[in-house]
Amino acid sequence: MSTSPMMRTSTQRTLGGPEVLEIVEVQRPEPRTNEVLVRVHAAGLNPTDFKHRAAKRFIEDPPFTLGWDVSGVVEKVGIGVARFAPGDEVFGMLPYPFGHGSHAEFVAAPARLFTKKPTSVDHVQAGALPLVSLTAWQALVENANLQPGQRVLVHAAAGGVGHIAVQIAKARGAYVIGTASAGKHEFLRELGADEAIDYHAEDFAEVAKDIDVVLDTIGGETQMRSLRTLRPGGIVVSIVPMGSDDFYREAEALGVRAVRMLVDASRSQLASIAELVDAGSVRARIAATFPLAEIAAAHALGETGRTAGKIVITMV
Repeated sequence: MSTSPMMRTSTQRTLGGPEVLEIVEVQRPEPRTNEVLVRVHAAGLNPTDFKHRAAKRFIEDPPFTLGWDVSGVVEKVGIGVARFAPGDEVFGMLPYPFGHGSHAEFVAAPARLFTKKPTSVDHVQAGALPLVSLTAWQALVENANLQPGQRVLVHAAAGGVGHIAVQIAKARGAYVIGTASAGKHEFLRELGADEAIDYHAEDFAEVAKDIDVVLDTIGGETQMRSLRTLRPGGIVVSIVPMGSDDFYREAEALGVRAVRMLVDASRSQLASIAELVDAGSVRARIAATFPLAEIAAAHALGETGRTAGKIVITMV
């Protein structure tokens, strides 16, 4: 009797700090109808991974494998998959939040979640992009309908979502202001930001004026105070989906718009992002890479909040 091939995966049996993460061997999944089996080469690490590891948020109780970003090579296709064949290089985002599981050597998922990897970058670059780039795209393009010449304020602009948002906004012809600590201002200028605000030394609500679009990655008071930077009809799009309804009431009183959102998988949007990557308009800043065996150390580094760009887990 044949046994299924095995693979390594990161898992945890309880919630807690990075030390709860374990590397175990489990059976490799098989692709079902309309699914592909992808050999993962690289997978980004995002703040949502830290939050889910430490405290149950949206997903089920442990044990579970985290990770939503994927860049790799199609190993096998299920019945009905016409778009891909074994050997194709692909990248994508597993459905957020319940499709987690990319911090493993293989992942089986619907083919509709993937598109061809940008040819101009390696798997580490591609693996860093899906969740943060889709978040930025959906905030700026889908929800805010960002137009050339508009003024955009990006909070935590050196972070994972923020540094990609700066580049997408510039690619769409916007004037971009980013908040970051002073030591990261040169990085923001390299990304193309037109202005940088040191949130330690300056009150962004006093400095940033006549803003058309705010991308809020922080929530709380930042979310609320961002409303007062907007010109009439402007919009704050927050990727922190929970908080007081005062956010909406204040926006209505000021004659501006307020939206809270969570990222969703989209092959068509990721294909548009891949075009920007291959045009040289978008690049992920790689803060560090860690092999799967050292994923706990990757979580520990990420939780310091001192990195610029993305941390990536490599499988091969």
